Amino acid sequence: MTIEAIIEEKLLTAFSPVHLDVINESHQHNVPPGSESHFKVIIVSKKFEGERLINRHRAINTLLATELAEHIHALALHTYTEKEWENYYAENTPLSPKCLGGGKKQSG
Repeated sequence: MTIEAIIEEKLLTAFSPVHLDVINESHQHNVPPGSESHFKVIIVSKKFEGERLINRHRAINTLLATELAEHIHALALHTYTEKEWENYYAENTPLSPKCLGGGKKQSG
């Protein structure tokens, strides 16, 4: 099973999302072809109602702890309630931040 499929399965099971995108963005980074190291997750769930953003992210990071420790270099999380999604983001999801790689610094 791919890392992308594992992420999707775990999120579907834990959060019963009304919308879920798990996007492998590894090809946009300096990694070998076929890598699964950089992901963007867009998830809309009723379980996020009343939860602060930090708690939403912590819940996902806890759920994906093994994948983060063993496989994933970067995970961009976009977590929304249904109302937030409908009102603000359904047509304009934010971009993932630029990755500077492991220990690389941006020259200025």
